[in-house]
Amino acid sequence: MEEINELIEQRIRKLEDLRQAGFEPFGGAFYAEDHASVLHDKFGSVSKETLAAEPVSCSLAGRVVAMRDFGKAAFAHIQDTTGKIQIYLRKDVLGEKYALIKKLDIGDIVGLRGKLFRTKTDELTVEVDDFVILTKSLRPLPEKWHGLKDIETRYRQRYVDLIVNPEVRETFIKKSMIIKAIRDFLEAKSFIEVETPMMHPIPGGATARPFKTHHNALDIDLYLRIAPELYLKRLLVGGYERVFELNRSFRNEGISTKHNPEFTMLEFYIAYRDYD
Repeated sequence: MEEINELIEQRIRKLEDLRQAGFEPFGGAFYAEDHASVLHDKFGSVSKETLAAEPVSCSLAGRVVAMRDFGKAAFAHIQDTTGKIQIYLRKDVLGEKYALIKKLDIGDIVGLRGKLFRTKTDELTVEVDDFVILTKSLRPLPEKWHGLKDIETRYRQRYVDLIVNPEVRETFIKKSMIIKAIRDFLEAKSFIEVETPMMHPIPGGATARPFKTHHNALDIDLYLRIAPELYLKRLLVGGYERVFELNRSFRNEGISTKHNPEFTMLEFYIAYRDYD
């Protein structure tokens, strides 16, 4: 714990140094026009000679996940939402701004502009013409980027889990795609999506235990919904023939990695049909 605190103090000192030098490390917008994986897809097979003869300019923003400083030059890897790419920084190109390299830490977020080239090991790399520190990370990433293994920390600090475990980010993306596919399917079948009350005056869900709250203005007890069923059926009574809701529901019960008190549930109803 003392080692972690010392690392945090070092980063805070670097933050103060940046501000004294006139740089705000929690600055404004940076409009990146490219992403790492897109550059790899488009130019991953382009030869060193072609890139030298026909320079490709690019701009990126991402988190520094690895760095090697050689004095007058430095290599680093940055990671954006799509993947990682190597960058190359030279003192004779960046001038006085190269001094900012000494204030960079793993986990910092930078914005940069430069041109693509290939290194001696044939790795696609961005030679940086200009860069800015967009966010100074005051806390070190866990296990020096070897991955976050502690399950308790992973679930309590999802943002850290997303940074260090790419497969978790992919899971979230797949979930979003699945939800979109469900919506597209139902809407193609002429269902309309609705939103019904989250707070109910009477607890439903049979024997499931609800979360209870109090509405001060109305001075009544309300319950977070366990299911939207009754309100969806009322919409059928009101004249709609096909309705669905894909939203959050709640059960004040046990918790595990497979059972959460707050969860996403789909319910849909259609009039004049049976299971056949």
